[in-house]
Amino acid sequence: MKAAEFDYAKPRTVDEALAILASHEGEVRPIAGGQSLMPMMNFRLAQPDMLMDLNALEELQGIRDEGGFIIIGAMTRYRELECSELIAAHIPLICAALPHIAHAAIRNRGTIGGSIALADPAAEMPALMLALEATITVVSSRGVRRILADEFFLGLYETALADDEIITEIHVPRSKAPAHFAFCELARRHGDYAIVGIAITAQEIMPMRGLRVALFSVSDRPVRAVAIEQALENTSVGDAGAMKLAVQAIGSMAFQDDLNATDKTKLHLVGVLLKRALTELCT
Repeated sequence: MKAAEFDYAKPRTVDEALAILASHEGEVRPIAGGQSLMPMMNFRLAQPDMLMDLNALEELQGIRDEGGFIIIGAMTRYRELECSELIAAHIPLICAALPHIAHAAIRNRGTIGGSIALADPAAEMPALMLALEATITVVSSRGVRRILADEFFLGLYETALADDEIITEIHVPRSKAPAHFAFCELARRHGDYAIVGIAITAQEIMPMRGLRVALFSVSDRPVRAVAIEQALENTSVGDAGAMKLAVQAIGSMAFQDDLNATDKTKLHLVGVLLKRALTELCT
């Protein structure tokens, strides 16, 4: 099957892109790397009236260090993240997750902004944004908004992004040295979408403080596991009582079935991954 007919535009500036979004009467879908959107269009799961190609917008590319934040342009490709010394030094959680994202050919084209905008609940990058306490900058002809990752992901392929907005950059707080983080996922094969996954950051680990725990491929969106964070706050990794409370907290969460596993299976696997991630956090 092939995509339904659509118009095509390739703006050269952000202002030109915003003008297209504001003026076009039908559905306009911005396309970045296209590694998810094009297959969806070929299966006719998405049928936009117009594709707006963002690849000429140099304003949306690059990685820079500004004060306490690393600023990542929305059109920055996964391969650029893999090769970035700034990312390796200040956001190592992203480096830990990148090898799990699809395959090298996909990472050569896929972009961080595209993944965040699509908001696939089984994708790694949205969950990383929750764990990293990122802020997502979006722009429209009405102005600029900055949206916390905790408030950005609203449901299955649903975000706080309005129809006339595009993501321009992502602000991620720099990790304090040494960085404390962990990333684990379970998939049928390397490169497949995860059956379940977990990303953790912590300000301190002895005892554990300032935890942020994000789960993915368990619900219709990436999930911030606040109950797990609270159960583990000010405890040590070897604290059996705290681990029992954390597992109980998992049981209180609402997971969803999918083609890979039932909600009960996901609940069990998250418990397995939590133990692995906590061990990794302290090594």
